[in-house]
Amino acid sequence: MTTAHTETPTERVPGRAWTIRLTGHSDRSATVACTTAACRMPPRSKDLNVLRAFAAQHAAAHAKAATVRGNARCHCGSTGCEAHPDTRTHCAGAVTLILRHDPTVGRVWTIEEVCAACAPLIPHARIVARATRPRRTVEQPAATVPANAPASVPGGFSSSNAGPADGAPAPGRRTGQQR
Repeated sequence: MTTAHTETPTERVPGRAWTIRLTGHSDRSATVACTTAACRMPPRSKDLNVLRAFAAQHAAAHAKAATVRGNARCHCGSTGCEAHPDTRTHCAGAVTLILRHDPTVGRVWTIEEVCAACAPLIPHARIVARATRPRRTVEQPAATVPANAPASVPGGFSSSNAGPADGAPAPGRRTGQQR
């Protein structure tokens, strides 16, 4: 008996976005913040170069760890495409993961799931990953092996009519040849 997977690839989910922000304070120190609550950030510091390098590496780590979901909606489109206000387009195409950072401002890094139509229109963004085609999965029932069957192949699969115990050649051994 086979069971179809309950989530179909046509179910759209909101596109994700992560923002890493370097914030300056009046005492000439700064802090780094990430929209992901579980992330550990360095303490407030006056060494802006170290904090800026940390923020860039943290954004790159999020981009590397994220798996692009093929059924995600365009995050840019969900915000009214305000990331590219001068060029209007209809969200379309495969989902991509972009890393956006304006070096002239240098304080904000954003990783977003956006569509292929919006990605090239967003200034200071580069595509870091593309979604793979979603596959429909079908759950297969687990194979049943009698409790008294010998495990003749690594992994627990066995056959009641063959195996090293009853004279069949062991895997990887050549038969009928002399060394």
